[in-house]
Amino acid sequence: MTESAPSIASEPARKRLIDPYLRPITYLRLSVTDRCDFRCTYCMAEEMTFLPKRDLLTLEELDRVASAFIGLGVSKLRITGGEPLVRRGILGFFQAMKRHLDSGALRELTLTTNGSQLARFAEGLRAAGVRRVNVSLDTLRADRFARITRRGRLEQVLEGIGAALESGLRVKLNTVAIKGFNEDELFEITEFCAEKGLDLTFIEVMPMGDMEEATRLGQFWPLTDLRARLAERYSLTPLAERSGGPARYMRLDETGQKIGFIQPLSHNFCESCNRVRMTCTGQLYTCLGQDGMSDLKPPLRRHPHDDAPLREAIRAAIALKPRGHDFDYSRQRVAGQTRRHMNHTGG
Repeated sequence: MTESAPSIASEPARKRLIDPYLRPITYLRLSVTDRCDFRCTYCMAEEMTFLPKRDLLTLEELDRVASAFIGLGVSKLRITGGEPLVRRGILGFFQAMKRHLDSGALRELTLTTNGSQLARFAEGLRAAGVRRVNVSLDTLRADRFARITRRGRLEQVLEGIGAALESGLRVKLNTVAIKGFNEDELFEITEFCAEKGLDLTFIEVMPMGDMEEATRLGQFWPLTDLRARLAERYSLTPLAERSGGPARYMRLDETGQKIGFIQPLSHNFCESCNRVRMTCTGQLYTCLGQDGMSDLKPPLRRHPHDDAPLREAIRAAIALKPRGHDFDYSRQRVAGQTRRHMNHTGG
């Protein structure tokens, strides 16, 4: 077997990825594009300047990177963007990744999407081995949806969710809690998910991108408050379940729903972090809330037929992974803000 196509199953355990704080890295969030058909206000600027297409890694290069990580013990691969389903040829990438599912090296292949293209892709994703998707959806009001996405149509997303469910995909809604925007939809969104059989995770808005401090502070709705409001209507039972990610889960006894809470500000989750993010240009961020990164594009392109330098670069990057982020909204100021937009890092 050539060096560029390593035997994933035989990769020695001693070479698996362990960060300086003895956390195994088993989860890669891989961005395939910075482009998106929405312009969500907390994610990117309205008039975005996207990267020249020549700067993006090709789908073949993204395959090499993903395969290298899988060979080093990554068992969960989430495809992100921008909006991953606007990348030309992306279904072929999912189809290529299926070989790692078939071999058993990859436990889960999934994606985060805004849902706009799901009606077109749901059946193909299911056939490629995807079993669940996360859909970012912050409101069920068409006018609000148009306002926060700046150009999206709620009807199109709901159609995509329906197509995903019909194809047999499990769907989870990721809802960013935004003060003064969707506070009054808390129960509406919760009941919508119960009716449709969707999982639901609420996320605190994070200080990323070029946004005025007062604006970001004004958006921050701590999930401790959101959860207290849920408790006014439902009986909440904490669950010991952990998905290997940042969410903490509770069950609503009346509906049987499992609801996740991701609280990077009001409840730090870094002690169990098992993930890294790579941009569509090959920049590897080992922490969402830090600006430090390692560039994997040079070893990838300088050695097109040898993945050993790429694997060494990955290991070197993991050795620099920090203990955690510095996000902080305390004392009425934003601390730990990163200047890159979320669509650059990957959702």
